[in-house]
Amino acid sequence: MAGKNGKQKTVRDMILSLGLIGLMAAVIYIFIPHDDSPHEPPRVDYRVELLTARRAASYPVAAPEGLSGSWKATSVRYAGDAFEAWHLGFHGPDGAYVAIEQSTQKASAFIDSASQGARKTDATQRIGDRTWQRYKGERYDALVLEEKGATTVVTGSASFAELTTMAQALKMA
Repeated sequence: MAGKNGKQKTVRDMILSLGLIGLMAAVIYIFIPHDDSPHEPPRVDYRVELLTARRAASYPVAAPEGLSGSWKATSVRYAGDAFEAWHLGFHGPDGAYVAIEQSTQKASAFIDSASQGARKTDATQRIGDRTWQRYKGERYDALVLEEKGATTVVTGSASFAELTTMAQALKMA
């Protein structure tokens, strides 16, 4: 009998300890300041990386010119490895994400990766003197330009209107 009562006391003590720990965690959460607001990524200056990529890449590297100030560059990188990958990410005027991705990687693999699995549609879009292929995806949509030497993908969570605005602003040098 003493053994059974001892087990009940141990279980009861454990439950009380867990309750006390939970109460302490709640108090800490309530009284310690924390910021739950969404953080907007900082603006980046991509001019140096763009010049570096344009000197190093075997293809004309794309970057926008003449976008309004409501477009905010948030990420940039160039990897001069085997696929010469260029990335330039933006927050558009409506807060959605838009990225310019370029690479010499095999087009099908690169498009799948850059667009996060978006699928080719039957729709094409004439922008300037180039014809872009539309891709539709669960997470990202994309406009794709396959040219000799490199593939350019304008992709993101933004609408096709904003993707088009970005593609129209691209200068390839």
